[in-house]
Amino acid sequence: MLEPRCPPCHVGRVGYEMKPKTGFLSLAEELMFHILRYLSYRDILRCTSVCKALRQAYMSSSELQYTIELIGQRLIPVPNTNYTPIGNRLKTLKDRSHAWFKFDMYSFETITLEEKSYAKKHLVTHGHLSSWDEPDDLAAIIPILPKPSQRTIERYWSLETLRSEPDSVTLDVLMDLAQNLIAVAYCVTPEDNPLESDEVVCIDLRALDGDGDHPQAAERTLTLVEMSESESDLIKTTCAKLKCCGRHIALLRSLVITNNDGKNYEWNLQIWDWQDSLGRIVISRIAPRPSENHIDFCFLGNDRLLIVADDLEVFLMEDLEMSRRMARFKLPLPLQCIQCHFPMNDIEQMQTQPQTVRYTPDPKHQLLCLAASYGTASLVFIISTRIFFDLDEVAETITIPWIQWGPSNTRVFRYPYRGKVHVSGNRVLQAFAISGPDTRPGEYGVRLMDFSPIAGTNRQGLGRVVKESSTIEMSPVMDDTVKEENLTITTSLPYVEVVSKRKFCVRELLDIWLDKDRIYLLNANWKHVAAGSTSYPTWESNRLEVIDV
Repeated sequence: MLEPRCPPCHVGRVGYEMKPKTGFLSLAEELMFHILRYLSYRDILRCTSVCKALRQAYMSSSELQYTIELIGQRLIPVPNTNYTPIGNRLKTLKDRSHAWFKFDMYSFETITLEEKSYAKKHLVTHGHLSSWDEPDDLAAIIPILPKPSQRTIERYWSLETLRSEPDSVTLDVLMDLAQNLIAVAYCVTPEDNPLESDEVVCIDLRALDGDGDHPQAAERTLTLVEMSESESDLIKTTCAKLKCCGRHIALLRSLVITNNDGKNYEWNLQIWDWQDSLGRIVISRIAPRPSENHIDFCFLGNDRLLIVADDLEVFLMEDLEMSRRMARFKLPLPLQCIQCHFPMNDIEQMQTQPQTVRYTPDPKHQLLCLAASYGTASLVFIISTRIFFDLDEVAETITIPWIQWGPSNTRVFRYPYRGKVHVSGNRVLQAFAISGPDTRPGEYGVRLMDFSPIAGTNRQGLGRVVKESSTIEMSPVMDDTVKEENLTITTSLPYVEVVSKRKFCVRELLDIWLDKDRIYLLNANWKHVAAGSTSYPTWESNRLEVIDV
């Protein structure tokens, strides 16, 4: 007689109970979280969305949520020396991110500035406004509604105190509050025969909060090296741009070189380690009549340099005795009037009670903004900097076509007239001209865009999420560089935008900035002066509107 067999379900149950408990979910919670940190922001969220156990573990761990929030906002944590509870850090990060989607352009404080509206250079950084008035050669830096714990500097420079050489011409002025540095680029031409002698171009380095030498500068004055092919070449600088990042300072010049064969034009970029006088890089190119806005550059952190001209060229600066081009990215069309905006933020401080939390933007995941012109159109390129860091050896030998890098890593906007734009981290503040089809713009609209991966979550229903691709169509410029009859550019970098209802007069709004937790708007005050039966506007003063976020 056959023995009765166990039901199949019993056999299966016995077999299951005999198997050892293995797998990812059986790991200790600390080890599981350590492994998850090696995944990307989106991969971790995918894991928590398909696995209930992982979702519960994620929701119960403030540490893992804080790590994900930092990754999603493209930030790097700085060691928490004040031992702020991680729950407080997480709440502060989320609250600050959400606050940007509620920014109110109607709520602001105003500072009146008795300065000339045509000052060439204005910049807001670290809660200070720095300016250089080129016609009168005046410079200033002032604090803007400083907070009680904020370090402030207020200085003014006249024509006599701005440069060490009295008989010279200022080319550019740079103020770096984080490094307490003021750098002044200037040129000197021998008085005995100025029309037939080369100029001498120098950069003075001084302490921003005093008139003495900078304690970290290897030399008080940097002198440029001219790379002329012949002793008979006469070199003159037509315009210049001065920029700094940490130990590196760079001067870009547009040059006219005159010799027996006529005139040649080129641009020249020289880079120093201003804290070590031995290091220097020189990059020069021949160009057809280069102007101040036909080429620009910026530092991508401490070891990379980006030059924007016909294409985007990335250089590695490991050794200042020799630079190496890492990659060249083809632009979809030739650009003019180029302005390169890239934020070099130092450690940002978040104020919580009673301690301070610190973090810094991730230089590998920031935004580069290019404002430029093509024909009569104004273009704004928003580019993710990750493409400049994910490079291999093959990239050095080829020019990467636009179609391979541009559409998925970029968002391009087209406007009939030029506006204002500023970028900070993964946020872009933009003032765009509003006009009818046959009229010039009379007003600016303002919008804030957040390109961070977590923006769609932190907006909490505010703003508009833009994930779909957008296409702009360009009318061809009739020259030898563009052959297309119809040029279209399609881009798809996702973002969240909030558009303010407030409008600004085009004649009044001079510039805009993002700086930590504030928005700054520089406006001109005009008054009407009667002249017989008519009246005309004349500049009276500037006003700076400060919006706390």
